[in-house]
Amino acid sequence: MTVATDFATVRFSTDDLPEEDRIPMWREHYGYTVLGVEIEPAEDALFQSSIVSRHLPGLNLVLGNLSAARVKRTREFLADGNDDVALLVNYTAAAVIAAGEREVVLRERDAVLIRSDEVTTFERFVSGRSLLLRIPRPILSPLVNDIDEVSLSHISGKIDALKLLTSYTVTLLDDNALTAPALARLAVSHIHDLVALALGATRDAAGAAQDGGVRAARLSAAKTYIMQNSGRRDLSVGTVAAHLGVSARYVQMLFEVDGTTFSAFLLNQRLMHAHRMLCAPRSRRRPVSSIAYDVGFGDLSYFNRSFRNFYGLTPRDIREAAAEEPANP
Repeated sequence: MTVATDFATVRFSTDDLPEEDRIPMWREHYGYTVLGVEIEPAEDALFQSSIVSRHLPGLNLVLGNLSAARVKRTREFLADGNDDVALLVNYTAAAVIAAGEREVVLRERDAVLIRSDEVTTFERFVSGRSLLLRIPRPILSPLVNDIDEVSLSHISGKIDALKLLTSYTVTLLDDNALTAPALARLAVSHIHDLVALALGATRDAAGAAQDGGVRAARLSAAKTYIMQNSGRRDLSVGTVAAHLGVSARYVQMLFEVDGTTFSAFLLNQRLMHAHRMLCAPRSRRRPVSSIAYDVGFGDLSYFNRSFRNFYGLTPRDIREAAAEEPANP
């Protein structure tokens, strides 16, 4: 298990533990302390779990894989007085969650809101992956029309707000994200916006979310798509807009509000990719022109000019400097 300070992530995996220590360690580090639950692993399967979690002001994120098991918040744990609510998003394989006489079957990408002040059971019959977003009730309640009414109601994974929420949340679990407290508070506010929309936001909260969480999540999704596809020479603002299901002008506006432009962000991604390739030992025999074309440039002169403007050195300079650096032991 790795633990970091401040707002950084905490990672846990049973793969690092002897089989006889897996369940006790899971209970100690997550069941009893972070989640406030008991666990009953399936008798006929090896217990496996891997978790990435992050505690932020007003938000606790837990992304985990779990083998077949029953997880239960029992009456004993209710004595802790925790009244948080949590949105549980089921990523893979079916799961069942129940409280009182109510039961919800979650298919892939479906979600449900659960309460920490009632006995609740979550059960997996095969290994699966899920995301938990725990929020203090006093923060979320004013943003939602009727938080008690939507508790343990099935939320379809096809809802746009839920799709934006899950894609945006995963980026917040990156170790390099939210290094400054101000950024962390802003991101948490965006998550609150998106959770409220997925549950049924009040009119005022829905309006504020369009300029807050929705815009931030779409910008994040646009950047992720560009980074994953920057090597495509046909990548354009229209391509990204079609992927997001919005207009090209809206995508341009997202980047403008962020203090840049679509073209500048795409250019920077291609240049940084080229820089990494020039420094990589396995690419040192490749012609600079080949690298330029691979990262998405169609004009070698434009690549060389842009690279020098960005780094203050030519591609050849960068390659020679990297070749002179001693290899890591």
